[in-house]
Amino acid sequence: MSFPLTAESTQQLLDAALEQAKNGVRGVNPLVGAVIADAQGDILATGFHRGAGTPHAEADALHNLAQLLGKALTAGQDQTIDPATLTMFVTLEPCNHFGRTGPCSHAIVDAGIGRVVYAVADATDHAAGGASYLKEHGVKVMDGEQLNPEWARASRELNARWFQAQNQQRPFTTLHLAQTLDSNIAASDGTSQWITGAESREHSHVIRSRADAIIVGTGTIVADNPQLTARDSAGELYPKQPVRVAMGLREIPADARIRDHGEFMHLPTRDPAEVLEALTQKGISHAMIEGGSSIATAFLAADLVDEIWLYQAPKLLGSGISALKDLGISTLSEALEFELDDVDGPAVRQLGTDVLLHLTPRNEK
Repeated sequence: MSFPLTAESTQQLLDAALEQAKNGVRGVNPLVGAVIADAQGDILATGFHRGAGTPHAEADALHNLAQLLGKALTAGQDQTIDPATLTMFVTLEPCNHFGRTGPCSHAIVDAGIGRVVYAVADATDHAAGGASYLKEHGVKVMDGEQLNPEWARASRELNARWFQAQNQQRPFTTLHLAQTLDSNIAASDGTSQWITGAESREHSHVIRSRADAIIVGTGTIVADNPQLTARDSAGELYPKQPVRVAMGLREIPADARIRDHGEFMHLPTRDPAEVLEALTQKGISHAMIEGGSSIATAFLAADLVDEIWLYQAPKLLGSGISALKDLGISTLSEALEFELDDVDGPAVRQLGTDVLLHLTPRNEK
């Protein structure tokens, strides 16, 4: 199938779709961006997925186009713009399943969009089949590998860890670290409130609110007695609260605050893979690790951390409780490598007096 636009305008549209995807948030769903362009290559509408339960990128772009036109496109009806002349560029094959939202492939057909170019095929069992549905209903479909292999590669790499989590049938896993300049999460006497400032804590609660579950070690519960709730800047509970998960062999006191405000689980194991398997069986798709150092180390050593939010306070303790324990690495060439992640805002930013780093494991090129 030939493509009607020039190479230059096509590249601009592909880049725009990829940049839209980066506006989303990592977690339950992949990052997806969409652009709708006319026959001249002018962008009419864009969209991206904002997280679980929100419209997918394709639906968001169609909604934004409807806002521009003052009404939604409908296949086969006379209107100012003929939808059959429009092309949607999307970084992941449109889904074909009914979940929290309807299937994007059906929405595209209903709108009458004439052509769809997608970067990466959706191989997940529950969502695959969108391209076939589009073709069956008269939409011209092109795999991005045919049009621009580099765009397809970049789109695949953007979600590399999400795809890995899906292939391993486990939750996407976020690690939260709040530490001093010398990488301590508590002083030698165990005190840790507060290492970071209010702005960092507020941001971390936003990340908590996205997760389905928060994991801490039983030692952290005994030492700190945390609530592990997700609260807004006013201290009010977010509507969605994560399941609070205690990982470890110690008994959890009956009056521990982790038992308050919703569901609580105690998983009597030190094996991170066993924890994620148990959470998967419970239907949890996004887990967040809050502490302590033994838990963080175990997940990192097992290559089960998909992103890190690292809050760095401008403080030195000299001695204290380190954020990590022995990873079993004896030489520099074996170091775990991460790269800055500019999804959901700048990868490096200042929060009050703290510095926030957003990191993801370095992809194999």
